[in-house]
Amino acid sequence: MVDVVARMAGPLAPGSDTPAQIASRPGGAGANVAAWLALAGVPVALVARAGDDAAGHSAVDNLRAHGVDVAAVVLDRDRPTGICVVLVAPDGERSMLPDAGANAAFAAADLPARAFAAGAHLHVAGYTLLRDGAPRDAALEALRRARGAGMTISLDPSSAAPLARFGAARFLALAGHPDLLLPNADEAKALTGESDAAAAARALTASAREVVVTLGAGGALWTDGRVTLEAPAHAVAADDTTGAGDAFAAGFLAAWLDGAPSGGALDAGNALAARALTRA
Repeated sequence: MVDVVARMAGPLAPGSDTPAQIASRPGGAGANVAAWLALAGVPVALVARAGDDAAGHSAVDNLRAHGVDVAAVVLDRDRPTGICVVLVAPDGERSMLPDAGANAAFAAADLPARAFAAGAHLHVAGYTLLRDGAPRDAALEALRRARGAGMTISLDPSSAAPLARFGAARFLALAGHPDLLLPNADEAKALTGESDAAAAARALTASAREVVVTLGAGGALWTDGRVTLEAPAHAVAADDTTGAGDAFAAGFLAAWLDGAPSGGALDAGNALAARALTRA
C-alpha cells in the first residue's frame, strides 16, 4: 500500500477546507511488519501484491533495501498499488480511507511453496480474512499449509470497524486458534464486546494460545488466560502514530520467536513502537 497521511491543523470542516500537512510514503500492514522485522534482524519474506507501477516498484525496492525477501511479491499489471488516505486529527486520532488496489487480487496461487516449512513462522494481516473472495481464500490456504508444516502462526485482526461489520465469531472461526493474536484495544473490544482490555484479552484466549493487546500510550498487555502481564509504553515525543502498531508487532514477534519471556517480548514491542513514533 501507499499511505497518504494528512495531518489536519484543526477539526475536519465538511464541505469546506481544512489546512493540513500531507505526506506520501510506502505502507501496508504486512509490509510494515516485514520491514520492522528485518530491521530487528529477523529473516523475513513478504507475500503480497502491489501494482506494476512506480509506487509498487518503489515499495519493493524500499523493502529489499531494508533486508526483506521480496521474491514472492507479485506486481499486478491490471490493478494499481493500493492507497490508504490517513486523516490525522490534531489530537492524534486517525481515520483511514483504504483502497485495496492490487491487494484485492491476492490469491492462493501467489503463495510460494518454499515459505511453508517446519521451524518457520506465519504472520497474517487480518485484512486478508476480512476481504471477500480470493484474498480470504489465500489467507485460509496459508493458514492450512502453515498448520500442516507445524509452523507457529500469529494474526493481527487489523481494524475494528471492518471486524464489527464482518462479525467477531465468524472472524475467530476462520482464524482457527492461532498461537498468537495481536489486536489493539478497539479490535479486542470488537471481537469480545469487552471494554476492559485485560478482560477482552483473557476472553480471546478461548480463540488463541496467547493474546497481546496494544494500548497506545498505555503500552501493551499479554495473557495466556492464566497469567496476565502489562508493560508500559516507552516515553517518547510522538511525531506520527501511523504504523506504530505494526512496529510493536514486529518487535514482539522478534523477541517471542527468539524464546524471550512474555514480559521481555512486550518490552521489545514497546521499544520498536517507540522508534516508529519518533519518525515519519
